[in-house]
Amino acid sequence: MQALLASFAYALTGLGYLLRTQRNARIHVLVGACALFLGALVRLDRCEWLILVLTIAVVLACEGLNTALEVTVNLITCDHHPLAGLAKDVAAGAVLLCALASVVIGGIIFLPHLWPLIRSGLNIGG
Repeated sequence: MQALLASFAYALTGLGYLLRTQRNARIHVLVGACALFLGALVRLDRCEWLILVLTIAVVLACEGLNTALEVTVNLITCDHHPLAGLAKDVAAGAVLLCALASVVIGGIIFLPHLWPLIRSGLNIGG
């Protein structure tokens, strides 16, 4: 039981480091929190909630893996090496891919809920 509690403590330490040191992680948390709030406002169904929460978790997990890779590369070499830079760039690209996919997923989830409001507010079609 002690080992299990210790593993949770280490994980929380890692999340704390991520949020303290990585601006983009804080941005992802803020955007994710806004999406959760909007989801409550528009009353997402169960499936939409599952997809939304999983999408937010994947983006944050990818950001965490990117940070872990950056820290590891920095530990291995302080010198600028093209392969070290490439490893960091590929990891950052993976985060970007997840973030862009999350925007598409958010649009698919939220637009059907928001379009009637947008349409009536802009008085489109009538």
